Amino acid sequence: MRVALFVTCLVDLLRPSIGFAAIKLLENAGCTVEVAATQTCCGQPAYNGGDRAAAIALARKTIAEFEHCQRDQGCAYLVTPSGSCADQIRNAYPALLADDPAWQSRAEHLAARAYELTDFLVTVLHVESVPGDFAGSVSYHDSCSGLRGLGIREQPRALLALVPGLTLREMPAAEECCGFGGAFSIKFGAISAAIAEKKCVNARLAAADALVGGDLGCLLNIEGKLRRMGDRHTRVLHVAEVLAGVSTADATPN
Repeated sequence: MRVALFVTCLVDLLRPSIGFAAIKLLENAGCTVEVAATQTCCGQPAYNGGDRAAAIALARKTIAEFEHCQRDQGCAYLVTPSGSCADQIRNAYPALLADDPAWQSRAEHLAARAYELTDFLVTVLHVESVPGDFAGSVSYHDSCSGLRGLGIREQPRALLALVPGLTLREMPAAEECCGFGGAFSIKFGAISAAIAEKKCVNARLAAADALVGGDLGCLLNIEGKLRRMGDRHTRVLHVAEVLAGVSTADATPN
């Protein structure tokens, strides 16, 4: 099976190891992975910020890039290591383009083929093994978009259960927001910081070696707050890095 990987802006700019981990997982499951060199942003920041014109332009760009991959490389699906980007593509694109029937149809075509990484590995590929191993314990944070927009909860946990040496320790209120919310953390900094502190307290109650999640925005927010609270021990990792056994210096505190 040939799939298109949507890397995401944050992964590309701040932690490329997640993208390489996603490729390793998909290839290990038998996929051939294509990455469009022209891909940029899914448009969610513009969408959340009220810039409808920019969000529509980026939606059309992403749709056209997938169609090119589907037509020329035979890509059957678009996969992304981000619940928030997958939610934007699957749920927001058809609504954004509702005033243009032709584009809405193209958006719906992509939406039906767009998956968050762990959902794709479990729901479509039915993987029974992963290449990574992890000597220690992890606690999983459910991101808002993945959980509420796409119903992603059991998928990452099922995959983590396949990792040799790994123990899952659930934190209290794992499904509660970390306070990031994209522009929310900028517009409402004090509220965001209070929510992040609660998340970090809950994460530390799990007494796990690492906090793991499926959205880099959440992970950056949580890690930043943990460090400001004096926690230099808890590692903060993307689930793809753990499943693939891909490490990054950025994920290990000094």
